[in-house]
Amino acid sequence: MTSPVIGGGTATGRRLVIVVRADPVICGHSGEARNLAEVALTRGFDDVRLLTWPIAALQAAGLPLKPLDRLLPYSEGITVERPEPVGDYRVPDGRYLAGLTGRLVELLAEPVPTVCLSMYLAPHANVVVDAVAAARSAGFALDIHTIAKAVGSDVTNVIRSALRDGNFGAAIATFSTFLAHDEVVAVSQYTRDQILDAAQSVDAACGTRFAGAFRSRLTVSYPPIDTSAFVGLDLSAVDAALARRGLERDGYVLFLSRVTLAKGVHDLIAAYARSRARDRVKLVVAGAGPALHEIQVIAEDDDRVVVLDDVDDDEKPLLMRGCAAYALPTKPESDFVETFGIALAEKMLAGGGPVITTITGGTGEAVGDTAVIVPAGDVQALATALDRVVLEMSEAERLDLARRARDHALQFDRARVFDGLFPPARPSLGELRLPGDLTGLPRT
Repeated sequence: MTSPVIGGGTATGRRLVIVVRADPVICGHSGEARNLAEVALTRGFDDVRLLTWPIAALQAAGLPLKPLDRLLPYSEGITVERPEPVGDYRVPDGRYLAGLTGRLVELLAEPVPTVCLSMYLAPHANVVVDAVAAARSAGFALDIHTIAKAVGSDVTNVIRSALRDGNFGAAIATFSTFLAHDEVVAVSQYTRDQILDAAQSVDAACGTRFAGAFRSRLTVSYPPIDTSAFVGLDLSAVDAALARRGLERDGYVLFLSRVTLAKGVHDLIAAYARSRARDRVKLVVAGAGPALHEIQVIAEDDDRVVVLDDVDDDEKPLLMRGCAAYALPTKPESDFVETFGIALAEKMLAGGGPVITTITGGTGEAVGDTAVIVPAGDVQALATALDRVVLEMSEAERLDLARRARDHALQFDRARVFDGLFPPARPSLGELRLPGDLTGLPRT
């Protein structure tokens, strides 16, 4: 059967579809999707689609969002699609999934060789698996290659919580959907190790053999970063941006990330309050998140703490370049562990003062040996690190750290990461594994 063009699109030479929580969500992986999409246009894809959620749904979910009027535009050839929900009010969550899945079926029905990447297993991997199965069942002749990329919260928030609650069925469903893709990828080695560990737990409890399948198939692809946005910044532009905020170069310690307990922002404020560095530099907390209001209340009584909740992607590297130090004292929580640390790598590319962080999850992969490391949750050690970096570190040591940090972070350049994830020469596009052979291995 010849696939009809039913989606209202135009048949093209080669298409990449990324199913993801895209902008305006404040999340490193929405940046990943943007960067992969931009590089795809230079690698033979002439139609790139980001399949994502309606703005209203993101707002209703309470996710931290960037200012809508200051989102960076995408290049021509990249289309952001936000399918409307399908069905009535009686199935509120399922309506949005039906919209995403249905739109992907329409795209797959077009006679276009397609690579489809899902980021976040829950629920985006389900969208891809269901759409491919539906398109094949309808008789469309597909030329499709699927890739699923697991991020940290897939393990910490979905799989681990299922195991903790004894809900092995949910863990099995998540793993089965993951392995139903042609390729399975983890965002860091730490994430890969966590998936293997969780798979072993499920196998031990249920007699499945997920661990062997993941051990042989699961690879690592680090987050792609647009290094050109951070390297070689114009210092006059840095100074101008800081002046608009009432700041000076090397006059502040910067926290720029999601404002939440797991990122260590409370520890940083407590450490800053007891540090000697407080008399020399301000503390700037930039970002949005569930702890933002609490931090704003704390800052009301301290004129040395500045809270910025409207930093956009253009201003971010300028703030990073101008700081005396960048601190991200992330720590493990029950529902979140930093599985890479994209902001750390971005800061290392931008230059400026040293990075202060913890070895939590995958942060060691992000920073290598180029950061000042403190134990997670140790406020006094963090205060000591602030004093060391701001008051005691020599200019030569600061410059050496900055140079080595930038060299380390360049490996995460988006073109390099893209070429590793989507090599130019692929074998023929494979068949999606359907239920009945989800792990590639028989049950015991």
